Amino acid sequence: MIKAAIEYIVGLGNTEIFYENGQAHASQMLYKLEAPVAAKLTVHSLSGLVEYLKSTFDLDETLMVHVESPTEVVAFSSLNQDRNREQLIKANAMLPQFHFENWYDPENFIIKLQSAFVPNEDRNIVMKVVGNIREEDVRTYGDDGIGQTVTAKVGVAAVGQVEVPNPVALKPYRTFVEVEQPESNFVFRMKNGPRSALFEADGGAWKLEAMQNIKRYLKSELHNEIESGKIIVIA
Repeated sequence: MIKAAIEYIVGLGNTEIFYENGQAHASQMLYKLEAPVAAKLTVHSLSGLVEYLKSTFDLDETLMVHVESPTEVVAFSSLNQDRNREQLIKANAMLPQFHFENWYDPENFIIKLQSAFVPNEDRNIVMKVVGNIREEDVRTYGDDGIGQTVTAKVGVAAVGQVEVPNPVALKPYRTFVEVEQPESNFVFRMKNGPRSALFEADGGAWKLEAMQNIKRYLKSELHNEIESGKIIVIA
């Protein structure tokens, strides 16, 4: 086996190049060696990405910044001689977790509304309803963020006359915190337990809005670099 390997290596030195139908061919199987590339940097904010791009730390050439999704932005160089692009840095948004179409108990639902959503009128109305519901054969929760009352009741109902618009317009944190969070419609539902859930109802239109918000932010922060032709931003 070792002898065969040595003979193969020696044979590579006798490789001949010939042409057929305008294409170059080799008499031996050759393997292309790719030029080494540096590992890309990863940051978790748009401001970190902007700081890197303004520094010209690694390269002083035209870079493309691509808004791939509401949570991912990458910057890469132009094509090299191997027709490859080098990805220099990637920004991944760090966001609070909220699982749509999942059912939450009142306490966790209210915590999620407060920590994972931008305050607005509909969010406050939903919190008021969820904080004042009756659980079948168990108790009534009354929670205004300061005090809480518990009373045994039967049936599921809202305490007091509180009307909830449906769908509700909410602004969850779904993109980088440096930009405006898109507001979109959600279907709000409750069932025995008591448990509550939100269902997305905008067909994903918020993603396009978020990506345009990111693009506007980058074009504003990198105005000079874009004007000089050093950076191109696409979404």
